[in-house]
Amino acid sequence: FGFEFTPTPPAMPAMVGRLARGMPGRIRQGISPENPGRQLDYDDMGMPASEITLAELLDQAGYHSVHIGKWHLGRTGGMAPHDQGFDESLLMHSGLYLPEDDPDVVNSKQSFDPIDQFLWRALKYAASFNGGEAFEPERYLTDYYTDQAVKVIEANKDRPFFLYLAHWAPHTPLQASREDYEALSHIESHRERVYAAMIRALDRGVGRVLGALREQGLEENTLVFFTSDNGGAHYIGIPEVNQPYRGWKISFFEGGIRVPYFLKWPAGLVGGQTFANPVHHFDIYATTAAAAGVPLPTDRALDGVDLVPHVRGERTDRPHDKLFWRSGHYRVVVADGWKLQVNDRIDGDWLFDLNTDPTE
Repeated sequence: FGFEFTPTPPAMPAMVGRLARGMPGRIRQGISPENPGRQLDYDDMGMPASEITLAELLDQAGYHSVHIGKWHLGRTGGMAPHDQGFDESLLMHSGLYLPEDDPDVVNSKQSFDPIDQFLWRALKYAASFNGGEAFEPERYLTDYYTDQAVKVIEANKDRPFFLYLAHWAPHTPLQASREDYEALSHIESHRERVYAAMIRALDRGVGRVLGALREQGLEENTLVFFTSDNGGAHYIGIPEVNQPYRGWKISFFEGGIRVPYFLKWPAGLVGGQTFANPVHHFDIYATTAAAAGVPLPTDRALDGVDLVPHVRGERTDRPHDKLFWRSGHYRVVVADGWKLQVNDRIDGDWLFDLNTDPTE
C-alpha cells in the first residue's frame, strides 16, 4: 500500500541509517502527502484504514479477533487495531519489560549502541486496551502477554477466534526476569545470558499457549503460525546471533530476512515436514482466509497465496516464482534460487545462487 518503512519515533531513522553501515542509508519515512516538507508524527504513520486486515476479513465468518502486543501500523485516523477489526486490543503502549529499577529485572545496556541509548531514555513500562489510558502491566511483559493470551483462548473456546499475539521479546532494550536469568548461570557473558533468558521466557510462553489450546480441546483444528519479523540485530552486540547466515536486521542478507516459519494444524497438515520453497509473511493472510473459508477481497491485488495445498503436495508448483524487497534505494529479488541485491548509494551489488550458497 505504499509505506515501505517501519514507523519509528523522531530521530530514530537517522540512527538506523548510520548503523546500517551503508546498506539502507538514510531513511526518509513518514512524509506527509499534503505537506512534503513535514514528517508525520509516529502515531500518524501506518497502514491506511482502507486496507482490509485479516481481522476484518475473518469477521465475515463470525470470528472474534484479539490483538496482543506490538503494532507498528498507526494509532490515529482509524489505523489502530481496535479500529481495524480487532474486538480487543492489548497494545504495547511502550517498550520496557519491567521498570528499570524493578527488583525482579536484570538489565543489559549497550553503551556502544545509540539505538539502545535512545530506547532506554524514551521507553516506559506500559500497555493500553482498546485505545484507553496507559497502565503498568502486572508482571514481566513477555509473561504478561502470555497470561492474557491464555485467557483469550479460555474465554473464546466455544466460538471461532483469531488471536494475533505479537510478542516484543527478544527486542531491545535487553531485560530479563531475574528467575530466567538465574536459571542460565552457565552462560558467562552477561549480555548473552540476558538475551537467552528473554528467549527462555518467550519459549515458555509459546508452550503455554499451545498447552492452553490442547487443554481446551482446540489443538486439532486450530491453525497456528509461529514466525519472527526479522533476523537478529547486529547492534545487540552478539555478532554470531544469525549464524550461519550473513547479515542482520536492517539488511536484506539472509541473516536479516530468513526467519523461523512454523505452521501447526493437526487436522489439516501432517506434522514433521519441511517445505523447501521460499514463502513469505504475506502468505499468512491467504492461508488463514482459506482455512476459515473466507473469500479474499477481489477489489485489490494481493501477493500472498494459500500454502496448505503446496505443503500437502496437491500443488507442485512454487508458491512464488519471485519475491521482492525494497527499502528506498536498496532493492532485492529472489528468483529461481538466485538472489540479487542492488544498492544505488554504495559501490557494490551482490548476486548469489542460494541453491549452492545459502549463507551468501
